[in-house]
Amino acid sequence: MVSDLPPKNLKSSRSFSFLRTFHALADAVEPVVEWTIRICGWSAILFVLAIFAFVFREAVPILSQEHFSLVEMFQSEKWRPDSEIQPQYGILALLAGTGAVTVGAMVLAVPIGLGAAVYLSEFCSGRLKETLKIVIELLAAIPSVVWGFIGVVILGPIIINITGAPVGVNVLNASLVLALMSVPVIVSVGEDSLKAVPDSYREAAISLGASRWEVIYRVLFPAAKNGLLAAVLLGVGRAIGETMAVLLCTGHAVQIPHSLVDPARTLTATIASELGEAVRGGPHYRVLFLIGIVLFVVTFFVNLAADLVVKGIRSK
Repeated sequence: MVSDLPPKNLKSSRSFSFLRTFHALADAVEPVVEWTIRICGWSAILFVLAIFAFVFREAVPILSQEHFSLVEMFQSEKWRPDSEIQPQYGILALLAGTGAVTVGAMVLAVPIGLGAAVYLSEFCSGRLKETLKIVIELLAAIPSVVWGFIGVVILGPIIINITGAPVGVNVLNASLVLALMSVPVIVSVGEDSLKAVPDSYREAAISLGASRWEVIYRVLFPAAKNGLLAAVLLGVGRAIGETMAVLLCTGHAVQIPHSLVDPARTLTATIASELGEAVRGGPHYRVLFLIGIVLFVVTFFVNLAADLVVKGIRSK
């Protein structure tokens, strides 16, 4: 009886031919995949350099104009870019407003964010933990303009009633809103960092007689320093780079704030509110892009300081 199946040697030859074709195709595709991965890896750096090059190209012509002084820009608090008699481009008040709002937000957000991260990581479990994480993620998903509405409509009258301030949109209002916006980022990254600490650390500390709080501040915090620092810096970056919320909640007044209830103006809010009205290619337009470079430099030094701190922690 003759079998309908092909001979075994025919099967093996077909399998060998298929494998040879597959390996040839893989060898041909491998360089393409390798270069694609390299491009993806370098794309972030290329995008940052391209953005910086664009901003620098638009800002650098103002440096060669006679009526503009870079020293006066950082020393003066008078911002009158539309003056027909003598335009003034001092950003000292804008820098002070940005710093005041950012510091105020971090004073509130860092303890709350790290405390919530510790609670989620070490004290909360089950359905309550999942519910709280969903709520925190929803806070991060709220648009910044909605936070601005909350600051103007809800926090503003409360601040007036409690402090007796003449207006409710001021540094305190913006700090509260930015703190609420930064807390979800700090909680998320901080909780992941604490959970990454091996359980053997906790077990060893407990076996030595440490209480729960001693385990947290003597074991977990030192072990998760890098991640907790990254969480704080992400919160700082969120506060410095925020635009719409501070545009609505600071009062948008060009002055150096001397108290929490004084109105102020930030660098980002100035760019957002005036770039659309500035004449393209004019001095006002160029100075706004120069402010963008200042923001680049500020964030660079924040990241550089964080990198030095992290390296110091690792060396210890």
